[in-house]
Amino acid sequence: MNDALETEEKPKKGSRAREDYLEQISTLIEEKGYARVVDIAQNLNISQASVTGMIQRMDSDGLVSYEKYRGVILTAEGEKIATAIIKRHKSLTEFFNLFGLNDEETYQDIEGMEHHMNPNTLRTIQALTDELQRQPALLSRVRDKVSAKS
Repeated sequence: MNDALETEEKPKKGSRAREDYLEQISTLIEEKGYARVVDIAQNLNISQASVTGMIQRMDSDGLVSYEKYRGVILTAEGEKIATAIIKRHKSLTEFFNLFGLNDEETYQDIEGMEHHMNPNTLRTIQALTDELQRQPALLSRVRDKVSAKS
């Protein structure tokens, strides 16, 4: 089982929107080296004014550090939440991909689940994913049952 998931603590509760912002900021920083309001707005399909408002609230809450015209960075607490959300997203994607479901088909489901998942549920899904990967015959039987019901 993935050791990082075994030790994951449940992140501090936050709104789904707030978690989406944190995930997006982390992704932008990883991909581009920086996160700007304009990029966050574009990627989340939200107005720049709305993004600025949320970023300012998140700055007040200690999740990000924001300087107008300079961009956004995650604080340690913001990074912790973003990392947990990204791990959950990756684990759910890996699980659904085992069954031949592509990201397009499951994206909305994963987006909803990742924000409401208990760490024990995530560990269960990861353990099941690991076992299915180790047992191709079992995975094949499950896939056959899933496709027969479609």
